[in-house]
Amino acid sequence: MFKIVRGRLNIWQVAGSILFMIVQVIASLYLPNITSDIVNNGIAKGETGYIINAGMKMIFVSVLTVLASVGNVFLASQASQGLGQRLRSDLFRKVLYFSHDEFDAFDTSSLTTRTTNDVMQIQNVIVMMLRMMIMAPIMLIGASFMAYQKNGPMTKIFLIVIPALIIVVGGVMYFAVPLFKAMQKKTDRLNLIFREGLTGVRVIRAFRQDTFEQNRFKDANDDYTNNAIKVYTIVAMMVPFVTLIMSGTNIGITWLGAHYIANQTMQVGNLIAFMTYAMQILMSFMILSLIFVLIPRASASAARIQEVFAKESQIDTVAKPAKIKQGEASLEFDDVNFRYLGAEKLALTNINFKMDKGQTLAIIGGTGSGKTTLINLIPRFYDSETGTVMINGTDVKALNTEDINRQVSMVPQKAVLFKGTIRSNMLYGKDDATDDEIWHALEIAQADGFVKDLEKQLDAPVEQGGDNFSGGQKQRLAIARALVKDASIYVFDDSFSALDFKTDLNLRTALKADEKIKDSVVVIVGQRISTVADADEILVIDDGNMVGLGTHDELKENNKTYQEIIESQIREGNDG
Repeated sequence: MFKIVRGRLNIWQVAGSILFMIVQVIASLYLPNITSDIVNNGIAKGETGYIINAGMKMIFVSVLTVLASVGNVFLASQASQGLGQRLRSDLFRKVLYFSHDEFDAFDTSSLTTRTTNDVMQIQNVIVMMLRMMIMAPIMLIGASFMAYQKNGPMTKIFLIVIPALIIVVGGVMYFAVPLFKAMQKKTDRLNLIFREGLTGVRVIRAFRQDTFEQNRFKDANDDYTNNAIKVYTIVAMMVPFVTLIMSGTNIGITWLGAHYIANQTMQVGNLIAFMTYAMQILMSFMILSLIFVLIPRASASAARIQEVFAKESQIDTVAKPAKIKQGEASLEFDDVNFRYLGAEKLALTNINFKMDKGQTLAIIGGTGSGKTTLINLIPRFYDSETGTVMINGTDVKALNTEDINRQVSMVPQKAVLFKGTIRSNMLYGKDDATDDEIWHALEIAQADGFVKDLEKQLDAPVEQGGDNFSGGQKQRLAIARALVKDASIYVFDDSFSALDFKTDLNLRTALKADEKIKDSVVVIVGQRISTVADADEILVIDDGNMVGLGTHDELKENNKTYQEIIESQIREGNDG
C-alpha cells in the first residue's frame, strides 16, 4: 500500500494533521490530571478559588482539544481526498494508454471497481491512520505512563485485560479478514452483471431472458450481501466483548482503588484519573485493533490497483521514438504474423502489401477471418509477432502512440459517440477544426442533410453513445469525425455496413473526389462486393491467411475465395 501512496500524499497536510493530533493527545492526557487536582486539592479541602482556577484551565484545555481535533480532521480529510483524486486520475491516465493486450487482461467491471471502490478503501484507511492509527499508540503510551504515575501497582490489572483484548480482536481478525478480501471480488462480479444488464437490455428483452438475468443478478447480490452480513456481524461481535472487558476493568479498578483509599495510600481524585487513563488505554488498543482489521482490506485493494499500474504497455514503451517521415503517405505490411496473447494459433499469417499516396486498399473476407485484427495493427492497438508494419516508411514499433495517432484516423466497427454536441464530437478528430471543415467532413460522410434539419445543427445535443440518433446516422457522424482529422491513413472498419447502397456509393465517390483524401492512403474493410469493387487493391483474407491481392476484375477471374463471396452475395440478392 505504501508503494501506491508514496508521492501522491501531500506531505504538508500529513505533517499538519499529525501535529494537530499530537496536540490533541497531549491535551486529552492532561484533562484527567486536572480533574484529579480538582478533587484532591479543591473539593477535598473546600478550596473554591482553586476549583474555579482549575476549571478555567480545564475549559482552555478542552477548547484546545476541540480545535486540534478539528484541524486534524480537516487536514487528514484533505490529504486522503487528494490521494484519492490523484489515484483515480493516474488510473484513468494509465488505462487510457493501455493497448488491447492490456485491456484483455482486465475486464471493464474490474477496472471500474478498482478506480472507485478500491480507491475509496485506501482513502478510508489513510483517514483512519492520520486520525487514529498514529494517535492510538501515542495515547496508549502516554496514558500508561500517566496511570503509572497515579498508582503503579494498579497498572498490573492491564496484564490481565490486554491479553483478553488480544484474544478477542485476534479471533475477529482471523475470521473477518478473508471475508473482507472476498468482498472486492464479489463487488467485481456484481458490477459485471449489472453492467451487462444495462448494455444488453435490448438483447435481454428480445430473447425474453428477463427472469434469467434477474436471477443471475439476485444470486450475485445475495452472495455479496451474505458475505457482507457475515463479516460485519463478526466485527460487530467485538463491541459487546470489548465493552464487557472494559466494564470488568472498571469494576476491578474500583475494587482495588477502594482498598487503596481505605488504606489511605491513594486519593479519590487519583482513582478517578486512573479510571479515565485506563479507558484511554483500552480504547487506544481497540482503535489499533479495528484499524488492523481494515488494513488487510485496503491492502487487497492496493494490490489490485498496483496490478493496473504494474501492467507495462509494451506498445507505448519506446526508449528513443523515431520521427514519422514527412512526405508522401504510405502503408506497408512486410511478412506480418500476429497471434493473440496466450493463443496457440496465429491470427494472421504472412500478410504482405504496400499502398501509396492516393490509393485505396479494400479488405474482404468471411466473418472471423481476421480483417479487424489486421487493421488493428495499423494504429498499433496490437503489435505484430514478426514482420513489420510501416507508416510513411517508418516501423510503427519505433514510434510512440502519439505520433501514430496523428497519422492514422480510424472509424471502428461500432460507431461510438460521446455525450455533448455534434460539434464537440467532431472536434475529437481535430480540436481546432473550423465550422467549414466540419461541414465539409459531414458533406463527404453524407451526414450534412440530417444535421442541417436539426434545430441547433452543429450544436445539437448528442446523448451518451449517440442514443438519440439512428444506427446509420451514428455511423455517418463517426465517419465525419474521422474525416475532420488531417491524417496520412484513413481506416474504415466495416463502417459502411449500416448505410444503404445509394449512400454507400455517394460516400465512396465523395471520398475519391476529395483533395485531402487524395494525399493519403484509404483502407476500407467491407462485407459487400459493391463496397470494395472500385478499390485500387483488394486484399482477400481467409482464416488469417492472405489468399488474394488484386483488383476486382483480377480477383473475379482468378481467386476462388473472392468468387465464392460474389456468388454468395448474388444468391442473397445483395449485388448484381
